[in-house]
Amino acid sequence: MFSSLTSRLSLSTRCLPIVTGRLFVRQFASASAETVNFILSDNSFKAYKCDPPSLDIDVTKDEIVQLYKQMVVMRRMETAADALYKSKMIRGFCHLCTGQEAVSVGMESAITKDDAIITAYRCHGFTFIRGGTVHSILAELMGRSTGISKGKGGSMHMFSKNFFGGNGIVGAQVPVGTGIAFTQKYLDKKNATFILYGDGAANQGQVFEAYNMAKLWDLPAIFVCENNFYGMGTSASRSSANTQYYTRGQYIPGLQVNGMDILAVKKACSWAKNWVINEQGPIVLEMVTYRYGGHSMSDPGTSYRTREEIQHMRSTNDPITGLRQRILDYSIWTEAEMKQFDKEARAEVEEAVNKAQNDTQPDPDQLFTDVYAKGTEPPTIRGREREEFAVMYQ
Repeated sequence: MFSSLTSRLSLSTRCLPIVTGRLFVRQFASASAETVNFILSDNSFKAYKCDPPSLDIDVTKDEIVQLYKQMVVMRRMETAADALYKSKMIRGFCHLCTGQEAVSVGMESAITKDDAIITAYRCHGFTFIRGGTVHSILAELMGRSTGISKGKGGSMHMFSKNFFGGNGIVGAQVPVGTGIAFTQKYLDKKNATFILYGDGAANQGQVFEAYNMAKLWDLPAIFVCENNFYGMGTSASRSSANTQYYTRGQYIPGLQVNGMDILAVKKACSWAKNWVINEQGPIVLEMVTYRYGGHSMSDPGTSYRTREEIQHMRSTNDPITGLRQRILDYSIWTEAEMKQFDKEARAEVEEAVNKAQNDTQPDPDQLFTDVYAKGTEPPTIRGREREEFAVMYQ
């Protein structure tokens, strides 16, 4: 398994300069002055029944810095969540995305807020990138009323505009996301829906049913398998007869992407959105990524893989380290500027933690609210047992 991981994640975390032997920066006549042209690694993409995107990508210096900042803050936030869980400030389920930051940040940088995203329970990073604040996410994790779901959703149930969760049932978000894509087509909107699931959910029957419906109706659905090689404690090779997840749409084209390279993710998501909004039907993306922690906080993550494997991935394929090196190579930011931002990110997250810890928990009378969309509530809601008093909506 380890040799398989290293071969599939040996994709370069640094781009090649467009002109050998020197860094090349082109000037574009636009509001953002300097745009850097990167050539991605030859191993960034593998295509199935389609031509892959080009390896050429133009990104402004300001955007490169923003991508770096977002990943750094996201990791700090997840590190804080780890510590809060261990100190019993967070209870229940808690699935961290440490190591997988490039997927959510790269995806968001390629689309607009009118595009939709739906994912499973490893959702803190997507919530942050879709408009949630560090404070609102940490407050939600601690069950505070100031949380993004008012303290009633917890780790697995977070939402924001055109971000449909955070879903706790394995694979169940895939048909829901297909329905969102159907709505976009029905309303003739030129937007896409990114439907994320893990390699552990990839064998669910509802995933293949969703593929079929999406293809029948040529929906703007982008199915994204985040392949981090382990579904809970089971390696992909032990659970899936075919671990090339980008080929599993059969009649749907697919693209495998180096999910540890944020620029490859950005390029792939932009390409995929262009594919589906031009009525070429759905597409399957496989983001080859890696989680450093266990499946959840209750899983140490080392009983089914070695510490050496984890350390190897951290030292050779880390998405933040890879982008950091690009920034330094292209003199976009200095080492001192990066260190200063790292301090600012740490302070921002610490402030959010302290604030959330002092926030209040939801009032008991809020237990039955927000079950239905406003305006659609029934006159009563029965409690846990038949004899429990039903709550009347005023």
